[in-house]
Parts: sequence; structure tokens; C-alpha cells
Amino acid sequence: MIKKPNSIKPGNTIGITAPSFGAATEPYSVLIDIAIKNLQDRGYKILEGKTSRMGDGKGISTDPMVTSAELMQFYKDDSIDAIISAGGGELMNETITHVDFDELRNCKPKWFIGYSDNTNFIFPLVTISRTMGIYGPCINGYGKNWEDTEKDAFALLEGTKTEFKGYDMYAYNDEPSDPEEAIDYDKLMNYNLNMKKVLKSFDCSSMRAVQVDESVNLSCKGILLGGCLDILTNICGTRFDRVKGFKEEYKDIIWVMEACDLSVMAYRRALWNLREAGWFDGAKGFIIGRARGARGGEFTGVNEYNAVTDMLECFGAPIIMDADIGHISPMLPVVMGAEATVSAMGNDLSLIYTSL
Repeated sequence: MIKKPNSIKPGNTIGITAPSFGAATEPYSVLIDIAIKNLQDRGYKILEGKTSRMGDGKGISTDPMVTSAELMQFYKDDSIDAIISAGGGELMNETITHVDFDELRNCKPKWFIGYSDNTNFIFPLVTISRTMGIYGPCINGYGKNWEDTEKDAFALLEGTKTEFKGYDMYAYNDEPSDPEEAIDYDKLMNYNLNMKKVLKSFDCSSMRAVQVDESVNLSCKGILLGGCLDILTNICGTRFDRVKGFKEEYKDIIWVMEACDLSVMAYRRALWNLREAGWFDGAKGFIIGRARGARGGEFTGVNEYNAVTDMLECFGAPIIMDADIGHISPMLPVVMGAEATVSAMGNDLSLIYTSL
């Protein structure tokens, strides 16, 4: 069995550590304080690791030997009931060089939550340590007025919900923000929900991706697995790639993925890479988040949609795209390693956990 950590409750201790970027610069250095107050007001004790606000590393909070040691220490410390990552970033792969996932397999499981670069920890936590992890907001995400994303993340941490819906609107702005504009930290932020969410769902039962209309319900059941595609393609083929052994034990997998910085061509190449490595063989479904770097892109006929469908239609499993997963807020937190039934009809996405 893939181990499910115990739910947390007020009075428990939440640890904050920075295995990737730390909260060393604005706005993160301010948002972490707001987030901690929000969590304390909810009744939680907070233990900040020494890495949580560091920024003296090269592309990472600090020396990867230090970040990995603190991450292992926090995970093994039974006085810490859950861990929230201090941030995403770029080089958490250098942290996991020194993480012993086989040792963590024998530890009491606890919830770890983070997204983006934190795929480096959550993916092998599931596939090697056989322990669930939550792909969801890092600590700065709670330094605002709590909306559905933050409420749903804590519903998972606290074990109060097993059925989740996607969100109706999302935040997107084509205009870059003014870097000189002062942030009013006395006013808690909200998402600028200015775009209606539109799902693109494809029936691939004919081994060709056929987009369905809003009257068709596509569904699949399996174990949720994935994360940020930018990271997954780097894990593939390393000693942290134990997908083959995992799939021998758990055959029904729904891949939940989103791309951050990848161009449309890099997006397509990354999916080809994982496909040819055998990761997707036997997949029961694909839930694909809104692409960020590839959004609206097109090059010699490749766009953000056929970059996915052309690579994945051969598996005959449904593909649900532009889901509320990943870097374009709000994001639906996902328990990687949990069994769930996923369905999509029109613009409605439903995720019902059956192993929580």
C-alpha cells in the first residue's frame, strides 16, 4: 500500500523548510510572515527551519548538503506533524542528491506539500518511499486572503474532504507587472480571477485524440502521479527514476502534469521523452494543467495542445487539458499517490479520492 499520512489538526506543529528557493527576498520574505500568522491563527504551531529564509546558495536557498539534511531531519522528526515547503525554484534536484528515499520509506509518513520544483521530492516520495504527498501551494501561498486553493489544501491536510471540484475562473494577465510598483502588504491579496476556465477534453479510445463537446463525460480511475513536467523529464533515467518498478506494483495510473517554463517544442519533447521511457504505458488517463511558458505559443504547427495530444493519444486514455493544476492560479491541490476517480464534463472537473 502507498502510505497515507495522518491528518493534522490545530495544536499540531507544521515545519517550514526550503529545499529549493528560500523566502529571502520580497515578496516572499513578507508573505512568509503573513502566512505564519494565518496558520497560527488557525491554531497551529510553526517550526521554521534555518533554511526557510536563506538565500546564499547558487540557485537554491543554501548549500544542498544543508537543505537535504534539514529536509531529512524534519521528515524524520515525529514532533513535526506536516511540512510545507518554503518555495518552488530551480535546483531542488541538487537537494535530493543527498536524500535517502529508501530510508524515508521506513519512516512514519507525514504530509509534505509544495509544487513546481518540489516535484523533485514528491515524485520519488511516492514512487520510491511509497508515501503520498500533496502537490499544492508553498508557504507564500497562505500569505493572502484564503480562497478555494488554500481552503482545499488544508481540507486535504486536515482530512475534512475527499471530493473536490475544479474552479470556474483563473488569474491571467498578459501585461507584465510594474517592478517598481510598491506592494501594499497591509492589504491581504486575492487572486485576480479575470478569465473563465475552459477545459479541453479528448476521447482517445480510437487511439486518436478527438475533442469532445460539453455533453460528454470522460472519466478514469487510478493512482494520481506526476507534477511539474519540467522536473519529471530531468528525473527520468536517473537513479531516482524507479517508475518501472512502481508500475509493476501499481498498474492503474492517472498522470497529473503541468508545464512551467517549457516552450511548445520543449513541451512536446519532454512528453516524448517520458513516453519513450515507458512511463505512460498502460495509463488510465491524463490530467494536464494550464501551460505557462507554452501558453498561446505556436511554432511550425506545434502548439500547446497538439504538443500533448500527438504524444499521448496512442495510449487510448482520456486527456483533460487546461485543468486547474500548476503555475497559473488558482491551483487545485492534488494528493499524489492517492487513488481517485476523475471525471470531466464540459468545464467541470471532479476529483473523488477513494483511498483517503
